Amino acid sequence: MPKCLVQIQGVPLLSIWLSICRQLGIRDVLINTHRFAREVQEWAQQQKSTVRIHLFHEETLLGSAGTIAANRDFIGGDDDFFIFYADNLVGANLEALKTFHLRHAGVLTIALFHATKPQDCGIVTLDESGRITGFEEKPSHPGSDLANAGIYLARRGLFDLLPRRPVMDFGKDVIPGLAGYAWGCLLDGYLLDIGTPENYERALAEWPIAGGHHYSRELAFGGPSSGVQNK
Repeated sequence: MPKCLVQIQGVPLLSIWLSICRQLGIRDVLINTHRFAREVQEWAQQQKSTVRIHLFHEETLLGSAGTIAANRDFIGGDDDFFIFYADNLVGANLEALKTFHLRHAGVLTIALFHATKPQDCGIVTLDESGRITGFEEKPSHPGSDLANAGIYLARRGLFDLLPRRPVMDFGKDVIPGLAGYAWGCLLDGYLLDIGTPENYERALAEWPIAGGHHYSRELAFGGPSSGVQNK
């Protein structure tokens, strides 16, 4: 099965994300699919959420930023939209991220966490206002321990700054060029990438106790009213 559908205490990870989106006021979510697309489609058909689910299948993966560029029309008239990596288990307060985003005029707010192994992460440096002054993907000599959490809140102006190519990744191709245009916000609460067997076992042991469980068990390319989720 895809990582986004692994069970966390009996609940598919995408269902946890769907609850987060609903409680953030997101009305529409786009989920990109590739391998195991049928399983995601079957999950979507079973949902009875107020959040409308749209699926976008990629025969060839477009990359985390390529998906966003290919679905610009999905944003419609929304000025702001969330982007979530759905192999993360999140109990952090994302309302605080939204509040922070509305305080600046940058095209992107990147959620951050303190990394224990910054050499394995995308690392940002910030000025005193929280504006991102630099970004390196898996640096050998990190300038900080503030790592990209795979949770973004973007403005429509982001599309004008995306490279003109069909396949691209946020960490490698987009964020390094956004210094001065993007801000970083440290998350308050639980965040874990469940993409390895070790971290998945850790998630089963810790959730929901360590997660704080800000959100109930019931995801996001669109505005605070809509969202894209990268599978």
